[in-house]
Amino acid sequence: MFTRIDHVGIAVASIDDELPAWQERFGMAPSHRETVEEQGVEAVLFDVGENHVELIAPLGPETGVARFIESRGPGLHHVAYQVQDIDAVLAQLQEAGVQMIDTEPRTGIRNSRVAFIHPKSAGGVLTEIVQPAEGSH
Repeated sequence: MFTRIDHVGIAVASIDDELPAWQERFGMAPSHRETVEEQGVEAVLFDVGENHVELIAPLGPETGVARFIESRGPGLHHVAYQVQDIDAVLAQLQEAGVQMIDTEPRTGIRNSRVAFIHPKSAGGVLTEIVQPAEGSH
């Protein structure tokens, strides 16, 4: 079902405010930056081996990430697992009774197809499943 950990998502209030700290403290250079309108976030990826750290910042106060930061503060937001066929995995998860936030894939960073599993079905952790776009990893 899951082929590997794709990324760990970290919620921050502002990419521009946080980015220099990640570059200076950890020597990490961003590999990709994108606004994902459908999810209401600006995102930056750092490559760490074959995995990624993703900083996400809300585009406005009504977004899920903004509500997360308001209630919990910045920090670990989600863990994402890569899959080869998100439609098949969604069907399997729903058949198994997993509580889903998304029952249909939506567009993620780099034109990936993504869906979220409710924390109640994943040990209290918001979990994302990711099918990369053709040609990306």
